[in-house]
Amino acid sequence: RSPQGAGSGDGSPSSAAAETPSSEDFSLSLLDTNLPAEAETELRSFIAKRLTKGALFEGMGNVASVGLSIPENKLGCYYCRFQQENLLEMATLESDMNAPEYVVCFLGGSEKEDTFRLELDKYIQSLKINLALEQKTLETYVNPYLKSWFENAICPIQRVVQLFQEKLAFLLHAALSYTPVEVKNADERTEKDISRFLAAASLQGLVQEETMTSLCIAMTEEQHKSMIIDCGGPQPQLHNAGSNRFCEDWMHAFLNGAEGGNPFLFQQILENFKLKAIQDINNLKRFIRQAEMNHYALFKCYMFLKNCGSGDILLKIVKVEHAEMPEARNVVTVLEEFMRE
Repeated sequence: RSPQGAGSGDGSPSSAAAETPSSEDFSLSLLDTNLPAEAETELRSFIAKRLTKGALFEGMGNVASVGLSIPENKLGCYYCRFQQENLLEMATLESDMNAPEYVVCFLGGSEKEDTFRLELDKYIQSLKINLALEQKTLETYVNPYLKSWFENAICPIQRVVQLFQEKLAFLLHAALSYTPVEVKNADERTEKDISRFLAAASLQGLVQEETMTSLCIAMTEEQHKSMIIDCGGPQPQLHNAGSNRFCEDWMHAFLNGAEGGNPFLFQQILENFKLKAIQDINNLKRFIRQAEMNHYALFKCYMFLKNCGSGDILLKIVKVEHAEMPEARNVVTVLEEFMRE
């Protein structure tokens, strides 16, 4: 469409070199939408204003509330500006060249899309890479890919909860303890869903990277065998699986949330699960520091491990973290003996 004022559209040819395009140096043209015409025009206007302000950074999604002329009125909108990977390289080599850029918008019932912003960023990244590698056309690849955004980026956790039911506790335990997991006889989507759930439920990024690496090595050496999930039957069968009271309590929270069938609720429960695990780790570490000088604090450590429901995992994590600290290591050794007895 012809550029007028702030421009128009959902995909934007724009200067690759210009981080903050003004209304004169870009125009927006629509590639695909399933919005009614009036709402689509309002969305284009919203995106054009954001582009004019330079509020869209390449590859980084944003979430905002938008008012559109449709029954829902206020919607959560995830939007992300990107270039195809191969064109990005060409544009870097020739700074005077205008490479086309795109803005993708996903609309949902509320601003809760922010809960899944990182997942949606990865979804766009995958689109960029596939477009660059295979030069797929809009009709054959891009449209179907974009239309399945909710199913592929938002619903995997919900599907895993519905598939595993009470056995979800074993999956939570494996994620928290970094137990290696093998999936057998599953279709591609189920295998991806399980992998995504394990990654989302782990403490990756919340606990020091060195700790995670050491913990992975320790768990692999200790168990000699992975937890195996066989999806050959109507219900997954698990072998070499472990659990504890902490994971069982959280499994019930997921199953209670399943009644409403809201994928955003599952993500929130998962975040709360990880937050509680981190709080417990930090509390235990604080008690261990106190126990280096105080026998009563050592008893507090022991009682905490007994009552928290996740003592088996917490003890492994602090053992790895305190491996190079002699006094703390001695406390952990004593705690291990007590817990064994």
